[in-house]
Amino acid sequence: MIIQVQGKYKGIDLEQEEAQSRPEYRTLRKTKGTYVLLVSVRRNTPVKVGALGKIEFRKGTYAYVGSAQNGIEKRVARHLRREKRKFWHIDYLLAQEAVRIEKVLYKETPRQEECRIAQTLSKPGNPVRGFGSSACFCSSHLFKIEERSLFEIMEGWGSDPLTNFRKPSGE
Repeated sequence: MIIQVQGKYKGIDLEQEEAQSRPEYRTLRKTKGTYVLLVSVRRNTPVKVGALGKIEFRKGTYAYVGSAQNGIEKRVARHLRREKRKFWHIDYLLAQEAVRIEKVLYKETPRQEECRIAQTLSKPGNPVRGFGSSACFCSSHLFKIEERSLFEIMEGWGSDPLTNFRKPSGE
């Protein structure tokens, strides 16, 4: 189901097994920009994350901010695969049995917007220090956050990067 939004911001509810066959997923094919993965960690899960070492991920919802200048479809398809070479920090987390991508929010943006969005999420969210931010000066690109709160926060951001996201109807 596409998340109800205004403006250029869009989102998709994902079922891991069928996501790539859904028509709304295919709209990502040519979209270049920034995305936010809403990731569910269903139980406390320790993960060795490359050079960051062992991180204990507490049960809950996390928001991961990334960018894809060669098309969000390819990047999201990679994130959805369990079997892959681990390259980015997020690969280590997403490979865990208790972890699942629930939604993808995205927007056509220049690359630098990725860090602006991460900085905005760092205020209400609990950052996982150093996660996904080895190529920039952000504290993190992964934040433990309440999903319902995330949409409420987005509605109040005014001119910030994620303005116009709306809470999915029916929740």
